[in-house]
Amino acid sequence: MFLGTQRVNSRGHLEIGGCDAVDLASEFGSPLYVMDEALIRRNMRDYRKAFETRYPKNEISYAGKAFLNTAMVKLVNQEGFGLDVASAGELYTAVSAGFPTEKILFHGNNKSRAELDLALDHKVGRIVVDNFLELATLIELAKSRSIKQAILIRVAPGVDPHTHKFIRTGQEDTKFGFNLKGGDALKAIKSALAAPDQIDLLGLHCHIGSQLLEASTHTQAVDIMVSFIADVAKETGWMAKDLDIGGGLGIRYLEEHHPPKHEQFADDIVSALTTALKKYDVPKVNLLQEPGRSIVGEAGTTLYTVGAIKSVPIPEEPGERVYLAVDGGLSDNPRPALYQSVYSVLVASKADKPADKAVTIAGKHCETDILQWNVKIADASPGDILAFQSTGAYNYSMASNYNRFRKPACVFVIDGKADLVSARETLEDLTRLDIVPERLAE
Repeated sequence: MFLGTQRVNSRGHLEIGGCDAVDLASEFGSPLYVMDEALIRRNMRDYRKAFETRYPKNEISYAGKAFLNTAMVKLVNQEGFGLDVASAGELYTAVSAGFPTEKILFHGNNKSRAELDLALDHKVGRIVVDNFLELATLIELAKSRSIKQAILIRVAPGVDPHTHKFIRTGQEDTKFGFNLKGGDALKAIKSALAAPDQIDLLGLHCHIGSQLLEASTHTQAVDIMVSFIADVAKETGWMAKDLDIGGGLGIRYLEEHHPPKHEQFADDIVSALTTALKKYDVPKVNLLQEPGRSIVGEAGTTLYTVGAIKSVPIPEEPGERVYLAVDGGLSDNPRPALYQSVYSVLVASKADKPADKAVTIAGKHCETDILQWNVKIADASPGDILAFQSTGAYNYSMASNYNRFRKPACVFVIDGKADLVSARETLEDLTRLDIVPERLAE
């Protein structure tokens, strides 16, 4: 399963963005996150074009939680997207990179007072309000500054998508947003409207879940949200201008995964939206979206170096399990442990060889730390370079220092050039913030 600019080169190696993966691992070390810049840009342009041609009244913001560093912020800005941030750290990264703050949406289910202050300091375009405490705090802060802040109210529409339970967000029983069925969403809207000097309520937001391989739950949510907009207008006289349907479109982790193409996804969403607007007699809204995984997921490849290989007896066929250990694992890719995630894997240094050897790929942490069970790859030896496909989303951003591992480096590759965009942490970095109390100094 070759993605984006990937191919097998004349040396029989995996090539990404015109760069030999084996050479990349040699130059920058491993584990190494490799991002296919051309594919990221193509995905952004295709996504935007698909919606602009069908529903011009739309805004697309990249969901920074999927993958964010300063270089990515610059790329997002170059491609004309807005930016969805969900923490002080993501906001600070955007501001440090010079991103236009009026194009930022600030998310989060438990924003602190300090984070709201930071958002107001930098004049972010929209704050997506998640709870009553946040709304009250925001009104207080805006009043103290004599400003008016634009917001969206996040609504939990009661749609339960078919995805892993840890990445469902739109059902009734969720920590995110104001519950629609229970009446909190309407109550929040009325509270915001009661503070017209501090709050500019632009519209509503919802997000259903992540890694969705069809548009049916999105279209269901669109109908529910437009119906709610009509109900709110009748109750309060306020008509939403913005409807943000979040992100969630899935990607190919395995060959059998078939998410809708951008054009088909846009057809489904726009059809559902225009039908609902007419059905409930709601004026045309500004359609907002926040794709993340579908922009960067398939553009990422993680390279590992193969280490120890051992065979152990098992009672079932074929009577043995071959464990192949790599020089990373849980700290650079926690998704298999969190979500039982699966990946396509190949031996980058033997990409032209048949994948006929069944192995279980293990990380090197003090846990079971299995990255992939029973996957077929080319016959690998210690020192070979292994490539995990579709690791562009939620791998770099979820990386940790477990076992005091250093977070890997990240490179952007394009047209045969590789640029370091996040340096590998050093051993000194691991102790840089440590503080020793005086009683332990001797």
